[in-house]
Amino acid sequence: MENRILVVDDDPSISKLIEFHLKLAGFEVQCVHDGDSVLNMVNDYRPSLIVLDVMLPKMDGIQVCRKLRGQNNMTPIIMLSALHEIPDKIVGLDNGADDYMTKPFSPQELISRIHSVVRRVRPFLPADEYESIQIGSIEIFPEQREVTVDGKSTELTPKEFELLYFLCKHKGKVMSRRQLLHGVWDYNFLEDTRIVDVHISHLRDKIEKNSRDPEYIITIRNVGYKLKDPGIGQASMA
Repeated sequence: MENRILVVDDDPSISKLIEFHLKLAGFEVQCVHDGDSVLNMVNDYRPSLIVLDVMLPKMDGIQVCRKLRGQNNMTPIIMLSALHEIPDKIVGLDNGADDYMTKPFSPQELISRIHSVVRRVRPFLPADEYESIQIGSIEIFPEQREVTVDGKSTELTPKEFELLYFLCKHKGKVMSRRQLLHGVWDYNFLEDTRIVDVHISHLRDKIEKNSRDPEYIITIRNVGYKLKDPGIGQASMA
């Protein structure tokens, strides 16, 4: 079911407020209040998205997110936290969250983010995009959201996949960090461009033979990055 939301927050007043506004917006909602309950419920309820607080009893939101991704459960996750520091956002996103919101926030913004994440993570693909995409030894399967390198399956987080796919659709073009933030995260993180650099670094570790001398994701100094097919021309670091 495409409008099923699992809300996870140990503060009943917050979860009830979120539930009220999401139901008004047409979503079906279930609320749980600790990390263990997420793992027990997610397979039965099969939500289309999880709204997950960081600070939870028994198992915190980061651990829950990491565990779900480790089980290859790619249900979209929006993480909630009272922490406003950029490194905290990076930790959440780097452990598999699809978006990150700091408290307090407006219910309308949360609803907008939910629509954005679901639309982005489960896009409608035109017929010509159901085919796999080959770049060097990398093959990308958009419909299955899978990637192979040298014929071997490579586990990417949802955000790493979206970043690689976005670069792939703009192959050969220089993409600024701002463009990547807008295109992959679907909104601006103000000055949080380090989020892009962190994800690029982790993506290189998974797809490059030598992440310090990349063949595919090329750094364009003071600008951003571009994806290059190493079989076409000569890659040059700027």
